[in-house]
Amino acid sequence: MPWLASAATRAYPAAMTSPESINGHIVEGLYCEALVLSDEVRSAFLPATAGDRACLPEEVALALSCEGLRTTTRMMQSVAWLLNHRAYLAGELSEFQLRRHGRLHDCPASDPERVAVLDPALRSLIHATEQFHARLVRLDQGWRAEDPPLQSGIAMLQRRLGLQAG
Repeated sequence: MPWLASAATRAYPAAMTSPESINGHIVEGLYCEALVLSDEVRSAFLPATAGDRACLPEEVALALSCEGLRTTTRMMQSVAWLLNHRAYLAGELSEFQLRRHGRLHDCPASDPERVAVLDPALRSLIHATEQFHARLVRLDQGWRAEDPPLQSGIAMLQRRLGLQAG
């Protein structure tokens, strides 16, 4: 499968956990990665339609349904979080709006017993989506740990320009 090579060669930098590391270049890179990964998820789970699943053992069909839903949800939440950050960086959302409505929610963890019955390539893809989502969770938590948003427009402008507010 074409996604296997890209998933296997992805680098997951650990240094992207500090709030100041969320910038336009990082968000755009993550957004592109999320779109590719989402397409890989769609392609991987699409052949496992209801007709195809009728020929599979019940535990495999159930695992495909459950893990497909979990994996798809994980990626949808990731893309939504990134879209909110893109809107914020483009000036379409205020920091207050982003903090209030742009929270990355926890996704249900994959069931190890169900994942174990799936094809190794599919297991690898599920793991890649879990790692990607975990990276975004670390970024979100770090960003939210920052001081509360500045209320003054002048203070926000000074902050963007790197000037001392005061």
